[in-house]
Amino acid sequence: MKAAWILGAGLVLMTVGTLAGCRGRQSSLTSSMVSDGSPQHGRELIGQYGCGACHVIPGVHAARGLVGPPLFFWSRRTMIAGELSNTPNNLERWIENPPAIEPGTAMPNLGVTPAQARDMAAYLYTLQ
Repeated sequence: MKAAWILGAGLVLMTVGTLAGCRGRQSSLTSSMVSDGSPQHGRELIGQYGCGACHVIPGVHAARGLVGPPLFFWSRRTMIAGELSNTPNNLERWIENPPAIEPGTAMPNLGVTPAQARDMAAYLYTLQ
């Protein structure tokens, strides 16, 4: 009985240590990593393009969609759509034309310009 308890406690500690290690490897991107991006304008654009029809997006009025994933803690994510590393350049490319990166994706090409994508990415990286 005592040996089982020690083994169980050891497994818990190993799991906690592993999870803590994973947390340390999470990305910690910030809006300042998006050169020339305006987070405030990006939030406005996200609202104007109707991104909240599909996504829950903190800070964006009425963004309560359930089609796409919620965008909480964006700056901590490691992947974009399971296809790309979460970097500012990749996020901008994804926002500009998702089907070009992942054919068949439910996320449409909304005609976002590179400058708009930069601002939208800058806002998403404020979501920590």
